[in-house]
Amino acid sequence: MSSHLSALILLLSIGVAQDPAYLKKVEAWRATHEADYRRDYVPLAGLFFLKPGGNTAGSAKGSAVALPSRVSAEIGRFVYERGDVRFEPAGGADVFLGEARVTSPVRLRPAESSRPRDELRIGDITLWVHTSGERHAIRVRDPQSEVARTFAGFRWYPIDERYRVTARFIADPKPRQIRVPSLSGDDQVYTTEGMVEFTLQGRRIRMRPMTTRPGRLFLVFRDATSGKETYGAARFLYADLQPDGTTVLDFNEAYNPPCAFNPFTTCPLPLRENRLTILIRAGELDYKGEAVVP
Repeated sequence: MSSHLSALILLLSIGVAQDPAYLKKVEAWRATHEADYRRDYVPLAGLFFLKPGGNTAGSAKGSAVALPSRVSAEIGRFVYERGDVRFEPAGGADVFLGEARVTSPVRLRPAESSRPRDELRIGDITLWVHTSGERHAIRVRDPQSEVARTFAGFRWYPIDERYRVTARFIADPKPRQIRVPSLSGDDQVYTTEGMVEFTLQGRRIRMRPMTTRPGRLFLVFRDATSGKETYGAARFLYADLQPDGTTVLDFNEAYNPPCAFNPFTTCPLPLRENRLTILIRAGELDYKGEAVVP
């Protein structure tokens, strides 16, 4: 951490006294978030986009889905046809789906709102189908990966209650689907239903959230700290829409997408109206670990 940023954080932490109950709430949220990220995103160790037809998988050089050396040279292949993915095991491969060993071709389904994804397991390694825009990939989780072994942890601004604001939700005439660009180059489709309007640092601001489920708002934004003190691409923030048409935006809970530290992830970029010119010195700071090159 630079001496300039360290001094800035020290100054911010000397601010006005804050409600201890509020501080405890945000600290608990951050602890839960960190645990979730360590479980779900830190161990991601591969993202292999499938070509039509067969895609070999294993530790052998040249495998389309390249796995760690402790895995067999060939475990089988993933066949991608007409939007479906099936796994065809190699003879003798120790690959499991749930508790059952895979001995014949099996269709693998990505996660949907009504059911979880299908996951293959090889020892402590798991694989599943991931969709990015129109493309399908095999995502790999490995708790022994380089990213997992070298993960540098999380850094946060001091909690500052001034960055907790009440916003008014301004509904669109009707919900609509929008295409949101991502760091992987694919567009992701989200539902949006309106704007949120709030005042921060004496300025009236409007941002457009996506709706991930009824009443749940998802904001992807940049601000004047992005690329300097915070992650350059974007930060994320969730909020709940209340029956009276308001929502609380607590930027102390703004956090980095997993793309900040893991190259095997796909993350949406902010819409034009969510690229703010003010400094939001709240939430998560930029990741300072060593970059892992895929």
